[in-house]
Amino acid sequence: MKFKPILIVVIVVLGTQFGRPVGDPKMEPGLYFKIPVIQQANYFPKILLEWDGDPGKIPTLDKTFIWVDTFARWKIVDPLAFFQTVNNEVGAQARLDDIINSAVRNFVTSYPLIETVRKTNRELDTFEVGVDEVREKSRLGIVTTGREKIARGIKDQAQPKMEKFGIELVDVKIKRINYVEEVQKTVYGRMIAERKQIAEKFRSEGQGEARKIEGDRERDLKQITSEAYKTAQEIKGKADAEATQIYAQAFGKDPDFYSFLQTLDIYKETMDKESSLILSTDSEFLKYFKGYKGEQ
Repeated sequence: MKFKPILIVVIVVLGTQFGRPVGDPKMEPGLYFKIPVIQQANYFPKILLEWDGDPGKIPTLDKTFIWVDTFARWKIVDPLAFFQTVNNEVGAQARLDDIINSAVRNFVTSYPLIETVRKTNRELDTFEVGVDEVREKSRLGIVTTGREKIARGIKDQAQPKMEKFGIELVDVKIKRINYVEEVQKTVYGRMIAERKQIAEKFRSEGQGEARKIEGDRERDLKQITSEAYKTAQEIKGKADAEATQIYAQAFGKDPDFYSFLQTLDIYKETMDKESSLILSTDSEFLKYFKGYKGEQ
């Protein structure tokens, strides 16, 4: 089974004769008649219509120039008044331009920048503000009205002026706010400086943590080295003690042989090709060379 799309157009019809309204506007569906050629049917939509304003350069209360872009939704509630005053949607858009833009300018110039930009006093998170000093600065501007209330104020100020045109202003919103080029440079410079301040803080904290880790490592290394040296000295001491004990035992069993081995060690340490010794033949040092001449 195939479905065909159905276009439903909700309209209001106002009859005119030679350009002048005839009868009441036809607000409800039904069968109506007009005199051909003499009378004409004028159609007006009952749906919500759109107004999209052009961005305007406006100074705030604290003398900061910004671009403000707004949009609105409106509808025709009195077709007769609408036809007699603005005639059609093009004329209505021109009236909306004048009235809404004037209200926007009045409200934006009456509040500081922070009221127009922000709608709550939500505290910026650590990603947006990472330094205590910067966070403290962000708290200096307290939002008392906010962006949404300003938008409602614009609507409330503009609506009474629209009634004589048979128009109801349903809603007004601030679509976009942007700094002018001169202010952008200042704001971006301040943002860069704050980011650098935050980065420097993190860098300083990182360097401090690195030095702490390095200090802990050096301390642990010295402790391990000290303990290893202590253990090595204990092992060496035990080995020397055992060697001394072995030497003593050997000396006790054969003192002459022990003396002979000790003397040979001394010969090895003192006599080489580069050394010259002048000793008496009666020296105790050469006693083991006596009586061995010519013998193998």
